[in-house]
Amino acid sequence: MSYFTEADLPVSIDHEEMVTLEDGTTIRFETNGEAKDLYVGDSFTPTIQLFPGCDFFVDSGDKHFKIVAEFDDKVTVSKE
Repeated sequence: MSYFTEADLPVSIDHEEMVTLEDGTTIRFETNGEAKDLYVGDSFTPTIQLFPGCDFFVDSGDKHFKIVAEFDDKVTVSKE
């Protein structure tokens, strides 16, 4: 499993990879058919299910991050 940090953003990750933000918040996903089950933090239940082309925003401290589900088996995480 590959791990990325906030310093690596923007980054596209696959379902075996994870992004850890400065405050320790983690972002990862699992593929659920065409959709992506997005996990923010240490939860065992998805925060949201994203379909390709859809996005979701995460606040971490005073920073904002955008997560976009891609058509291939990836999501892109970027700092807003």
